[in-house]
Amino acid sequence: MHVAELWRYPVKSMAGETLREGEIRVGGLTGDRIVHAENGRGRVLTARTHPQLLGFRATLGADGDPVVDGRPWSDPEIAARLKATVGQGVRLVSDGGAGRFDVLPLLIATDGAIAALGVDHRRLRPNIVIGGVDGLAERGWPGRRLRIGRAIIEVAKLRGRCVMTTYDPDTQEQDMAVLERIVQEFGGRMALDCSVVEPGRVALGDRVELLEP
Repeated sequence: MHVAELWRYPVKSMAGETLREGEIRVGGLTGDRIVHAENGRGRVLTARTHPQLLGFRATLGADGDPVVDGRPWSDPEIAARLKATVGQGVRLVSDGGAGRFDVLPLLIATDGAIAALGVDHRRLRPNIVIGGVDGLAERGWPGRRLRIGRAIIEVAKLRGRCVMTTYDPDTQEQDMAVLERIVQEFGGRMALDCSVVEPGRVALGDRVELLEP
């Protein structure tokens, strides 16, 4: 098994960026979900209720701050576009706390399960895609550990999927059949919620080893 893809989402619920390598720390992949959108009452907004966020693309700038569609995340033009697209009162806020993750700091998907599902895997929003996995083998991994590059990751559980999987990453058009299939054929769960046991650097092509219990 090997690291086939690395993904980072500097702004929560926006489209992310692919990486050749990255540093995995206890709080997840460096630069992941360090800014989020919230409304005027301070409530965090996600693509579950505001899929228009997926139409913005966030990357990490050389200074370590997110860049949205080529502009600094705090740029007034980005603020104006968000209000026009997502709704009045929305704003972007820096967030370095552990609460920025819906569940755990890392989401891992495997090529075998992605093939079984048969949809664009960006709908799952993984941080790491592991290649060379036989079918649905990932479903037997919760409770086990993975050595990925120099990092050791603990697989906590299969991720319960939500309405975000129904939105096309490019057009934001909704297809409820995607989630219905995940529920009917996969018990509502796909990909793996993971925590970090030992931090380390990870790169494309790195070997992935399922450790003995």
